[in-house]
Amino acid sequence: MPYIRPALQQAWLSKSLLACVLWPVSLIYGAIVSFRKLLYRLNVFHAQNLPVPVIVVGNVFVGGVGKTPLVIALVKQLTAQGLKVGVLSRGYGRSGEGSQSVTPQSSAIEVGDEPVLIARACQVPVFVGKNRFQAGLHLLAQNPHVQLIVCDDGMQHLALAHDLALCVFDERGLGNGWLLPAGPLREPWPLDRAGYSHVITLSTSNYAIQNPQRVNEQVREKEQEKPQGLEQPKADFVVPRVLADFAKQSDGTTQALSIFQGEKVQALAGIGKPQVFFDMLTDKGIALSATKALADHDDMRSIHVDPGMGEVLCTEKDAVKLWNFQPTAWAVPLVTEIPEELLNTILAHIGPKLSSAHGHQTT
Repeated sequence: MPYIRPALQQAWLSKSLLACVLWPVSLIYGAIVSFRKLLYRLNVFHAQNLPVPVIVVGNVFVGGVGKTPLVIALVKQLTAQGLKVGVLSRGYGRSGEGSQSVTPQSSAIEVGDEPVLIARACQVPVFVGKNRFQAGLHLLAQNPHVQLIVCDDGMQHLALAHDLALCVFDERGLGNGWLLPAGPLREPWPLDRAGYSHVITLSTSNYAIQNPQRVNEQVREKEQEKPQGLEQPKADFVVPRVLADFAKQSDGTTQALSIFQGEKVQALAGIGKPQVFFDMLTDKGIALSATKALADHDDMRSIHVDPGMGEVLCTEKDAVKLWNFQPTAWAVPLVTEIPEELLNTILAHIGPKLSSAHGHQTT
């Protein structure tokens, strides 16, 4: 089983033999997706509206494409605009049931690692629940000041109506362009926009450095370096991501990332693409003595860390679980910046809804 997912991920990058063998199954999957959308269009199933605007940050490419760091950046920048924001998430892999409030002190085992990370980073109301409409009602009941809700994932969760969808892609684009399981797509692209109020397509890329001018140069370079042969969606906006220049421990201690240069250091990552994290550390001039690539959302309970391999570096998402067992591990944040033009586009779209009966009057 551990070898199936990597094999599929590799197959999804081309129309390989394995992908071709699975292609007939993808036709069945596609028919089910289309029929489900039709049932909503015919009002057999009903999308339910929350009393405030809803923005969904999601994807059609299965797996990690950088949604959660983008959610954190978006919530922070919307909050800086004076808006009262709440966040909904399914809480992937959590042990808890029903709708549940998430605080910075919540257990990642009970509510999921990403919701805890969002609660700690944003200091806004966060709720998890399989039924996101009910979770949204509970969030608003306990936080009546909230004017706007951002959903971490949920583009395919049609039961909750949303006003705006931010569809996120990374350098893999559409892969081979086929639906699951022959390809990486959860639904056909381009999207059937009749199922969405409005969709903005975003392309994320990782950058090693913090210099804003150099980042702009890297944006152009990376657009040219995207893997050949992969289908690339047309992005409305490019959202760069950089590794922070500092690391922090569970007690709040921080230090410059550069201090690890020339030292014996090990790194682990339980994210969608662990090697990306390792490469970004290497690009920062950190020579890694050992790396440990874990499954996405790994609970970290079975991790063995060899002290002889040096200090431990991990992602913030891993740290919310790893710190329970390794409080001296260093978490290195991934910093995402929402371009001003994108933020203005989002605000222009949701602004009328905020000042109408659909939302709360802004001041």
